[in-house]
Amino acid sequence: MKRRQNQRRAGFTLVEIMIVVAIIGLLAAMAIPNFRNARARAQAEGCINNLRQIEGAADEFAVENGKKDGDPINFPDDLTPYIKLNSASKIPGCPAGGIYNLSAVGTRPACSLGNSVDPAHIMP
Repeated sequence: MKRRQNQRRAGFTLVEIMIVVAIIGLLAAMAIPNFRNARARAQAEGCINNLRQIEGAADEFAVENGKKDGDPINFPDDLTPYIKLNSASKIPGCPAGGIYNLSAVGTRPACSLGNSVDPAHIMP
């Protein structure tokens, strides 16, 4: 019995493996920046939603306590009964680490990050 000299072994060549690794690298290089941008947009949207909830709580506080525009608010203590609290029994914070501020009735709450990040953490 004669054996074939040209018999090919099962498996992949080094060139085939390198091509696959290069393709995966290109796909990763395209995908990673999109994930970062999506994360920043999600954090900004979460922050803006929290600001809307804080504004609604401030309006409800003002109505129930007979406050008028310009009257001071002790933030966050005055608004705690009017907003859904997180698991630590506090007003939810900015997902990107900003700090919320609200000083008076009739003013808009603000995030300390504001325009310093892209996208901005400002209510429209």
